[in-house]
Amino acid sequence: MSSYSVRPATARDAKAIAEIHVATWHAAYQDLMPEDFLQKATVEKRLAFWREAIEYSEPQLLVATNGDEVIGFVGFDRSRDAGTKSTTGEIWAMYVAPAHWGKGAGLALWDGAREGLKEEGCTQVTLWVLLRNERALRFYEQAAGFKREMPSLKTVAFGSVKLEEIRLKRAVD
Repeated sequence: MSSYSVRPATARDAKAIAEIHVATWHAAYQDLMPEDFLQKATVEKRLAFWREAIEYSEPQLLVATNGDEVIGFVGFDRSRDAGTKSTTGEIWAMYVAPAHWGKGAGLALWDGAREGLKEEGCTQVTLWVLLRNERALRFYEQAAGFKREMPSLKTVAFGSVKLEEIRLKRAVD
């Protein structure tokens, strides 16, 4: 088990965040999404997105580090889902470099996001996961204590493929 530190993301972290985002998408979704769709998720496109997110704190971003190396990130803020209470937060994105899967970085990021959500006054937190992303579902349900909200199932288009996503929820405390 490695020891990870979690801290707020800075502008200099944007490239590492973009690289992790793209690498993780390719590793996690290679059997779920069409290859042509995954190929469109480039570091350059993600870099512009994450630079802006860091600059405007939308979402709030934390990074996990192993020594000086950024190995994961989490983006969180208020829920984007229509009709949710102002005390409901959302994990917008959480990705860990595949070489660090199953070693505690995800839990360190979740703990950091939970503290940030508490500071924002959130009492509940949600997130969306592809129903066929078994690794993510296992992590969120078994390690982080989330529960599926079955009525939340929705179909989302990813290129030429339509996949089902499900919302998970838990108390922040």
